[in-house]
Amino acid sequence: MMRQLLALVMLTLALASPGMAQEEIVADLSQRQVPITADFDGSELILYGAVKRETPISVTEPLSVIITVAGPSNPVTVRRKEKVAGIWINTDAVEIDSAPSFYAISTSRPLNQILSETEDLRYKISIPRAIRSVGAPQAVTDAHEFTNALMRIKAANGTYQARPNTVAFFDQTLFKTAITLPANLTEGTYKVTLYLTRDRHVVTSYSTNLAVEKVGLERFLYRLAHDQPLVYGLLSLFIAIVAGWGASAIFRYFTG
Repeated sequence: MMRQLLALVMLTLALASPGMAQEEIVADLSQRQVPITADFDGSELILYGAVKRETPISVTEPLSVIITVAGPSNPVTVRRKEKVAGIWINTDAVEIDSAPSFYAISTSRPLNQILSETEDLRYKISIPRAIRSVGAPQAVTDAHEFTNALMRIKAANGTYQARPNTVAFFDQTLFKTAITLPANLTEGTYKVTLYLTRDRHVVTSYSTNLAVEKVGLERFLYRLAHDQPLVYGLLSLFIAIVAGWGASAIFRYFTG
């Protein structure tokens, strides 16, 4: 009897717990693979989905949607140039521990209105939080400026995108957005994450993967260059010799 009573109390506490998700995300992508070919000039990724509910829609505390697309993360060295004796040279340098090669964030409302600083720190959703920079040389007193410079450079070439108010959210149930993928994508597995927030707190999330990879002849040459560099070098030399001999033969034919 005591064991049954204890189980009932635990079930009641679980149901009353604020961490229990009363909404779930059902979503999909317009494509699961982005093929990179010689003439690849970018693509458009469409994300769409719906909110699956176990309770009625809350009118007083409406939901908001955040969607992020993150490319593979790698260390990045950011250098500062200064003019010394009339010449621009590299001076200070900071190695950022991990930065995504591509990062796009789309929201149904401005991010600061739907996500608290605490939740952003926990889930690392905003662009500054997605970049991990732990330490810097003691001689560099403004290390945060190097991170800001990296974000400016990435934003300028389209690989970092902050896109507020670009998620269409219909009747607190259906949502859709489109994200532009630039031509300078890095090959790898991209993580797509969708968050539902209420009262600036994350209610639930959903993640899936997107494959960005070279295909066809481009993939063969890329793999050959990385896996068998000697064979790739010899093949390149052979092609160059044949091309040179062919051009010379054609020139002699028309001039001889």
